[in-house]
Amino acid sequence: MPILRPYGSTGMAVSLLGFGAGHIGDPAFSEGACGAFLHGLLDAGVTLVDTARGYGLSEERIGRHLAARRGKFILSTKVGYGVEGLEDWTHACVAAGVDRALKVLRTDHLDIVHLHSCPREILAQGGVIEALEQAKAAGKIRATAYSGENEALAFALASGRFDGVQCSLNLCDQRALGDTLPVTRAQGLGLIAKRPLANAPWLWAERPAGEYCEVYWTRLKAMGLDPGDLDWPELALRFAAFHEGVSSCIVGTTKLEHLKANLRVLENGPLPADQVAAIRAAFTACDEGWDGQI
Repeated sequence: MPILRPYGSTGMAVSLLGFGAGHIGDPAFSEGACGAFLHGLLDAGVTLVDTARGYGLSEERIGRHLAARRGKFILSTKVGYGVEGLEDWTHACVAAGVDRALKVLRTDHLDIVHLHSCPREILAQGGVIEALEQAKAAGKIRATAYSGENEALAFALASGRFDGVQCSLNLCDQRALGDTLPVTRAQGLGLIAKRPLANAPWLWAERPAGEYCEVYWTRLKAMGLDPGDLDWPELALRFAAFHEGVSSCIVGTTKLEHLKANLRVLENGPLPADQVAAIRAAFTACDEGWDGQI
């Protein structure tokens, strides 16, 4: 059975393995294959689907294929930009973005709505947070959240106005373990860990200049980690998933067999404590201002 975790103190429960729905936004992924995949992931027990306004066809496809099964999963999306005729990162844009998401996702409510990498200075003005709070009061959303890193994330946490956050947490990106998780636990907030597989830097023998995982590749080499008897994906996923206060780890894929393999990995439970300590120590020893990656 898939592992379920509370999403903070909201009363919602989410699967420890969540689905990051960016990949299904690619029009090269056929509509038929997308529908089969989305139904397959729900059938496998994944109950958190995390999408965003900026993920291409993702929201539209989730609405098209999963509207009839809406009660079977927790739906998370992200707003703040990309609404025609409105300036990004304004109260009006966030409010309209929520309404747009409801329509495109074919639902009467959104479970979790994040401000998607909203700059700190915009958060400080308060209007975008107020728009989320008003949407929650109107029953359009169940939980207000912030998705981002570093100073903006710290501000969001300090504001006390969110029900949850989403941030990077993996072998090569451990800042959240010391800076964010203690705060979310104390405040009873949900936490969704993104990039738990660290963009798979182990797939590259040489530095992947210009590739998405270049920063993590450099960090992994510096840390000198050895996965031992495990393969890299298992080491990475089990490391990210089992810190107290992590609600879910979201992994993106379009292959159901990969998703099911990750579910099986999590059934193995936490890594041994001494292994976790060694990974933490390696990060600390090499840390040269290794901030969270946006």
